[in-house]
Amino acid sequence: MNKEKAIDVLNSLIEINNDRIEGYETASKETEEQDLKAMFAQFMQTSVKCKQDLISEVTKMNGTPIEGTRTTGKFFRVWMDVKAALTGKDRKAVLDSCEYGEDVAVGAYAKALENNLNDISAEQHTMLNVQHAIIKADHDKVKNMRDRLVVQD
Repeated sequence: MNKEKAIDVLNSLIEINNDRIEGYETASKETEEQDLKAMFAQFMQTSVKCKQDLISEVTKMNGTPIEGTRTTGKFFRVWMDVKAALTGKDRKAVLDSCEYGEDVAVGAYAKALENNLNDISAEQHTMLNVQHAIIKADHDKVKNMRDRLVVQD
């Protein structure tokens, strides 16, 4: 295990979860639909829990947990704001934007797991696998909601 590399990997996932939290706060403000608001709240809670676990791991290794979001996360939030404004808060457009954000999150976890197997501990690997599965389930929920809209059209 490479402690510095493990801290970097965990911090990158803290950023992804920060992006999700802020992205879903934005999405929640962009819709009046209660089912979407409830789903976004659930997804924010998923990321709050993941973030807490990641921060705990970084702290255990005497690292400094990163704060803030990634530049791409800021871009995602801006893009989502613009998209929602241009489409008149269209449900499919909001779900498309959310799925894009979920693709980024799922990809970040997959990359962390694939590329850093020797840099993180077995316990961290297990934790990341669990978090990856939860975030993938969130992704699939958004995708299924969006796909149901396409079928109905």
